[in-house]
Amino acid sequence: MKQNRLWAWIIIALAAIYFIVPLIATFIFSLRMRRGVLSFDSYVSVFSDPRFFSSFGYSLGIGAFTIVLGVLVVVPAVYYVRLRMPWLRPVMEFVTLLPLVIPALVLVYGYIRLYNSSSWIPFTGSVIGTDILLICACMTLALPYMYRAVDTGMRTIDINTLTEAAQILGASQWTILSRIVFPNIFVAVLSGAFLTLAIVIGEFTIASLLNRPTFGPYLVTVGTNRAYEPSALAIISLLVTWGAMGMIQLLARFAPKTARKD
Repeated sequence: MKQNRLWAWIIIALAAIYFIVPLIATFIFSLRMRRGVLSFDSYVSVFSDPRFFSSFGYSLGIGAFTIVLGVLVVVPAVYYVRLRMPWLRPVMEFVTLLPLVIPALVLVYGYIRLYNSSSWIPFTGSVIGTDILLICACMTLALPYMYRAVDTGMRTIDINTLTEAAQILGASQWTILSRIVFPNIFVAVLSGAFLTLAIVIGEFTIASLLNRPTFGPYLVTVGTNRAYEPSALAIISLLVTWGAMGMIQLLARFAPKTARKD
């Protein structure tokens, strides 16, 4: 038993070294912008660049709309499948896994081909239409994560009993979804929302081909033209991601402790 624990700790230590050492090296490199001195000049350069805030703010806006659209689509779909059509769950799981198989390049070229300026729905002919395409594409990419987060949250509550009790009291379907189901899976929805936001912020292929000023193309542009700022941006992005993960863990403590009943 002790030998097994020793090997477990050795594996954990090796994994920690594998992940932590490159991060430390990246952080130290980001501090060497001034020759012979460790400084935060690269971080000052990043935060003084107006394109950083404009691209990051734009990505946050696109991420917010993507999250709202994903919640409006996924939560009712998962609810009705689990309540009325459980036989459809394998199909739903297969469909939501397709974005992991279909490359983003294929997806965006399909959008451009179907919704170009000469089609029946010329989304790419206007800025708002292109933004709508970007939101839909990002929601598609985030669908596997949002669906599984919501589905996991649905498993922790007794959907059938809650729905029957609400219907007996005269609640409508909208009331059941918005005031009963959604509050019980709020933490799960937040988990999917944070993952969706991370995908939107890091998305490059779709945003660049649609010519939208998101954070992903900005990262690539800075990485092509500068030396130390990309390392600083990598550390900043990592801190944002870790902050989102910390929020998920913090909010998970407030999740309802309802027994699972399938």
